[in-house]
Amino acid sequence: MIRNPLAHALVAALCAAVPAAVAADGHVHAELATTDLDGVVVLGVAPVAAATFTTDPKLPRQPVPASDGADYLKTIPGFSTLRSGGTNGDPVLRGMFGSRIALLTNDGVLSGACPSRMDNAMSYIAPETYDRLTVVKGPQTVLWGGGASAGTVRFEREIPYFDRPGVRAQGSLLAGGNGRNDQMLDASAGTPRGYARVAGNRSEASDYRAGDGRRVPSAWDKWNADAAIGWTPDADTVLELSAGTGDAEARYAGRGMDGSRFRRDSLGLRFEKKHMGGVLDAVVASLYRNEVDHVMDNYSLRDPDPDSAMPMPMASNVGDTSEGGRIALTFQHGRWEVTAGVDGRQGEHRRRSGMGRDVWRQAPWTHDARIRTVGAFAESHWHIDEVHHLMSGLRVDRARAEDRRARTGSGMDAMPNPTAGQRRGETLAGGFVRYEHDMAGRFGWYAGLGHAERMPDYWELFSPTMGPQGAANAFIGLQPERTTQLDAGLQYRAGKVEAWASVYAGRIDDYIVFDYLPGGMMGGSTRARNLDADIAGGELGADWKPRPGLKLGGALAYAWGRTTEGALPQMPPLEARLTASGERGPWSWGALLRVAAAQHRSNTGQGNVVGRDLGPSPGFAVFSLNGGYRFGQRVQLAAGIDNLFDRDYREHLNAAGNSGFGYPSEPERIAEPGRTAWIKLNFSY
Repeated sequence: MIRNPLAHALVAALCAAVPAAVAADGHVHAELATTDLDGVVVLGVAPVAAATFTTDPKLPRQPVPASDGADYLKTIPGFSTLRSGGTNGDPVLRGMFGSRIALLTNDGVLSGACPSRMDNAMSYIAPETYDRLTVVKGPQTVLWGGGASAGTVRFEREIPYFDRPGVRAQGSLLAGGNGRNDQMLDASAGTPRGYARVAGNRSEASDYRAGDGRRVPSAWDKWNADAAIGWTPDADTVLELSAGTGDAEARYAGRGMDGSRFRRDSLGLRFEKKHMGGVLDAVVASLYRNEVDHVMDNYSLRDPDPDSAMPMPMASNVGDTSEGGRIALTFQHGRWEVTAGVDGRQGEHRRRSGMGRDVWRQAPWTHDARIRTVGAFAESHWHIDEVHHLMSGLRVDRARAEDRRARTGSGMDAMPNPTAGQRRGETLAGGFVRYEHDMAGRFGWYAGLGHAERMPDYWELFSPTMGPQGAANAFIGLQPERTTQLDAGLQYRAGKVEAWASVYAGRIDDYIVFDYLPGGMMGGSTRARNLDADIAGGELGADWKPRPGLKLGGALAYAWGRTTEGALPQMPPLEARLTASGERGPWSWGALLRVAAAQHRSNTGQGNVVGRDLGPSPGFAVFSLNGGYRFGQRVQLAAGIDNLFDRDYREHLNAAGNSGFGYPSEPERIAEPGRTAWIKLNFSY
């Protein structure tokens, strides 16, 4: 596993800084936010507004999450994950995948580089180092980029304003089964004129054991470090410069290679001025540069499999540089609030590879793709009165892609690229209108109609072996997706009961689907093409407090989809989560029963760039327990056992091929972790 002395020294230095922080300031400045009767462990997340969910990623949750962002999202009903191993899962929202989910970190776009998404953007995110995770489901906002037909996910760091000189710190230590150990510290110091903030984490685990005792290749070792300095001339103004870096390695059960490098380097600059008092109430602007450098090989963390499609040592090095920014102005007048602005992003992709151990290091870089997007947006909130509200938004994007590949394919399948040097551009529109009735009251409801148009992303344009029938390749043949969707929901709060529900129904014109075809030197090929699809589904949840100190809850999520050829592939099954939690003095406890129904809605051989439908899957039920103790507001201890009864089960979406670890040559679903115990200490100063 990774043994990076600089990373370990940084984490050690951060942890050593905690006592100094306490000595410099004698009382608590920040407290770990908790939801009423959730104890110290999050079992589920309910909406805070129409189609909007918010949670604190610093809080422990059950099951104990991996070190990436995808498992954190699974706490929110409607999310599932495509597992490749123990970490770096790919999130799926309501059966939608990839760039249909807009992902932002501090309002900047972070993109992976592997053509098969071994390093999707979640791989580079350390969720605990952020202050807030916000999810907007469906095309119900236009503020954060175009094409987000499934939803928008934002990992955010708040501005640590100091009204007097002081130091704040939050951190955690985690130990668990399968060699799991994590350390995290987020510390800031400042005065009313400015601040400095440093956040670092390290996470490590060995291969886990499934419920049947079989070892699943899943070990990882990763670290991240981020720093920021800010100037705050007053409480409503900030100019912040930030920088970050990180690296990792991870073994994969579902891939023919492992990830031996996940290097990230980030730079950011943001300016905010709020509560200006006039018609122009706020100005927010940001610039960012995110660069990733990813290495995949079949020899660093495994031995090459002589019976596989890659019997000799080989490696591939890919990279992506994303640069962009946005500026948004917020205007307020009477009952109207309008936010308008522009944003843009440019991505440059590069690659190199080599046969033999570390031969790739001497190979020259080849730049194969460039993608640019520029957009303008406006979103309004009309406070008709205290009960009635009307939200609406509109955005227009101009997206361009350039094919810089001289050849396509690899090995004996390589051939000249018929679209080398070609460019294509699309003008894309999006918008929504939503009515809300008394969402802050006892009984509220909302209904909104949204539309999003999405340019095919890098993985859809450049990864498939072939494009639609009659097209030279996917780059020239794929059409943009166009999604029109109705979202509606309600919430009820009265006495001991809180309940909520959200439903959706949509039409996707030119939905992009992957066909997995036999043949080719590497054992198969893929064709990307467009189909029309219909989707529908929803989520609901309820909490009941029968007496003080006890809460019972539940949530249900269902997604359905169908194309002109049958079931929409990669649809998660019906899933239910039943929870119970209680508190008595400083003690707390919780229980989680997760139940997934059998999934018979599949389209064998179709899927996305990561996974394909393998046919029906059986249902399963998994039971987990946790307990906690609060040592005042400064220190909180939580412990749990996930999959208490050591069930052997597999998620419908997870698939593994012949990865050289004893899996059969035909794909099969990856087994989930068996019984896993863990303990976590959270502290705050």
